[in-house]
Amino acid sequence: MLSKRSKIHMTALVAFAGLILAIVAISTDFWAVLEPSDRSMNASCDAAHLGLWRLCRQTGERRWDVTGCRNLDNVVPEFNCSFFKHFTAEEGEDVELEIQKEYGISAAVIAILSLILIILGAVCILIGLRKKQDYMMRPAGLFILCAGLSVIVSMEVIRQSVKNMIQSEKTIWHNYCYSWSFACSITSAIILFMSGIALVLLSLPRMPQKPWETCLDAEPEPQY
Repeated sequence: MLSKRSKIHMTALVAFAGLILAIVAISTDFWAVLEPSDRSMNASCDAAHLGLWRLCRQTGERRWDVTGCRNLDNVVPEFNCSFFKHFTAEEGEDVELEIQKEYGISAAVIAILSLILIILGAVCILIGLRKKQDYMMRPAGLFILCAGLSVIVSMEVIRQSVKNMIQSEKTIWHNYCYSWSFACSITSAIILFMSGIALVLLSLPRMPQKPWETCLDAEPEPQY
C-alpha cells in the first residue's frame, strides 16, 4: 500500500501536468475557430481563430484546382493577427475587436489571476517536496483549486464571447468550433480541480483513531 507521502508525490505530479496544460491554454490562440456561413461561395477562403489575447484572421486565395474551402491546407494562407486592447480605448477600432472587448477584459483579468494562482501553487508544492513539509500542500491545494475554478470561468467567458460574435450582424462569422486550446483548458480545469482537493485532503493531520483521542493527542504519522 502506498504511503501518504507517496500519494502526495503522485498528486503533485498530476497537478504539475494540469499547471502546464493551463499555461498552454492561456498562452495560445486556438480556443475557437470561426467561419462564414458558406465559404465555398466566397472568392477567398476566410477563417479566424481567437484566444484570450488576440484574434487571427486567415485568408487564402483559391487555386485553380480547389473546388471548396473546407480544407485550408489546400490554399495559400495569409495570417493577420490583432491583439485585443483590453485596457485602452481606441477610436475606429475593428468591429470584431470591439465586439469581443465586452468580454475580453474579464477574460484577461481572470487569466492573469489564474496564472498568479498557478505560480503560487507551484512554489508551495516545490517547497513542500524539497523540505518534506506536508503542511505546505494545504495552501498549494487551495491555490491550485482556485486556479482550476478560474480556468473554468475563463472558458465560460470565451464561450459567451464566441456566441456574441456569431450572433452579431456586423461580422461575417456564422459557424464556429472549439479547438485544441479550449480542449487543453477543459483538461487542465479538471486536473487542477481534482488534484487541488486531493492535496488538501492528503495534507490534513491524522484523525483520532480512538474515542478519547483529540487531534492534538494523536501521534504524528511517520515521515518517509
